[in-house]
Amino acid sequence: MVICMATVKITITLPEEQIAEIRRRVADRESESVSGFVQRSISRTLQNSAEFSAMIDQSLMESGGPLTAKERAWARKMLAPRKKKSAPRKAA
Repeated sequence: MVICMATVKITITLPEEQIAEIRRRVADRESESVSGFVQRSISRTLQNSAEFSAMIDQSLMESGGPLTAKERAWARKMLAPRKKKSAPRKAA
């Protein structure tokens, strides 16, 4: 059985340094083409993300189940960027 995946051509914008590195890797035959490099990179990223999500789900199930609304609110508060406190101004 042969599975054929449809492909769609898109345009992306990358920093010049990344393009140069990808082209170097293609020239060094680490990848067949720029498109091949990008496809493989995206595939690996999606797979890693799915594996990480599964690992988190497994850890949550082993430690009491999904987070409660209260736990999520606490986590958001703890992970939110903190505003820098400005020094009090001195009177002239």
